[in-house]
Amino acid sequence: MSLTFDGQHEDEEVQFIFRRHFSTAKKGIIFWIICTLIGVGPMLIWRGHSAMFWIFVIAFVVGFIGFMYATMLWYFSIFIVTNERIRQISQKGFFKKSVVDLGIDKIQNTSYEIPGFFAGISHYGTVLIQTSVGDLVISQVKNPERINDLIQETIRNANS
Repeated sequence: MSLTFDGQHEDEEVQFIFRRHFSTAKKGIIFWIICTLIGVGPMLIWRGHSAMFWIFVIAFVVGFIGFMYATMLWYFSIFIVTNERIRQISQKGFFKKSVVDLGIDKIQNTSYEIPGFFAGISHYGTVLIQTSVGDLVISQVKNPERINDLIQETIRNANS
């Protein structure tokens, strides 16, 4: 099965696709927890009032919608590596997205970093792609060593 995407060139082949670690959606989880706690507060203070239950339900649902929004932004923000380029698609809202293309032939060096203990346990880090016109820093990438190796392999295959 061949993967395709909008804007793909005729002879361009997708090598692999990756996205950031799910921890980038943690703002949505935190928002959901805060909304739930705000909803629980009135239930504990004014016990027995049925309206307090509905305040809790509304706060819980608002928090869940915020969590789903953060998850949507994470899910639709991807990196597509082809035999010709790296395409970064960043979802910025419901209808706004940003697309950046970086030609494989422009890449001079790649490296990765795992910034600390928690990142090491959770298997995420930063991949740095250096070019003559600037650097592409991809933070909070799941399995950065594997992604770095796959990018280097793609560069070697494109140059041979």
